[in-house]
Amino acid sequence: MTESIEHPLGPDDVAGCLALSRSATWNQNEADWRLMLSFGHGWGISAADGTLIATTLALPYGTFAWISMVLVHAAHRRRGHASRLLRVALTDLRSRGLTPVLDATPAGREVYRREGFGDTWTFKRFQKPGTDHVFGSAPKRGNPDFSRLATLDREAFGADRNRLLRALAQRLPQCAATSDAGFVLGRDGREAAQVGPLVARDEDTALALLEHAVSAVAAPLYADVADHAPRLQQWLLQQGFLVQRPFTRMVHGAGRAPGNEKLVYLVAGPELG
Repeated sequence: MTESIEHPLGPDDVAGCLALSRSATWNQNEADWRLMLSFGHGWGISAADGTLIATTLALPYGTFAWISMVLVHAAHRRRGHASRLLRVALTDLRSRGLTPVLDATPAGREVYRREGFGDTWTFKRFQKPGTDHVFGSAPKRGNPDFSRLATLDREAFGADRNRLLRALAQRLPQCAATSDAGFVLGRDGREAAQVGPLVARDEDTALALLEHAVSAVAAPLYADVADHAPRLQQWLLQQGFLVQRPFTRMVHGAGRAPGNEKLVYLVAGPELG
């Protein structure tokens, strides 16, 4: 069996991380990896020739941490790499007193359940195929009011993630918008632009913000929409979006998910929360 080496992830690993995203056809681009590594920490497994073949990240948010990018190269799967790094991450977070949280695909959900994670709430990824044009007349470039945005987001998400939100606001600024009762941001991706997070006090506000964001961004486009927001899901279907896959938010120890999920209409992405 080829020897593999476990090691911390750092900025020098970004190229290898991006190659893993590409091989799995995941949406993370270089900016995503650099952002996650800048405020989180991660672990990798490299083959004897130095090729990065597996990753796992932990992104700390207050009293909990997001398990992210549990990724194994297709040629090296079913060798226990993902479980190995997941357990390393869980041990590290336990030593820090942080509760692990993650968003799981159906296949990953069964793996995480065996490691002690329990289900909380669910959402679906909606995908708009590429059309090389925006869906409507683009609104004026957004200018998020972070003093207004931060308090609402902390209530919805359960922790201060102002650093993340400020970074995302620079990635797809024409998508960003705030109101008295909500906000929406977006980011560019390797395969598609992604709308989210979208946090709002009510569904009418959420739908108006979603309409703004979708009208401003060219397809291909992703939106990860909570299942407790059926009007938003139905509207996306009417705009030609397709359901790509479901996700389940899971908490280690089967505890309640942080924050108030009823205020979360679109997540930032399974890798970010």
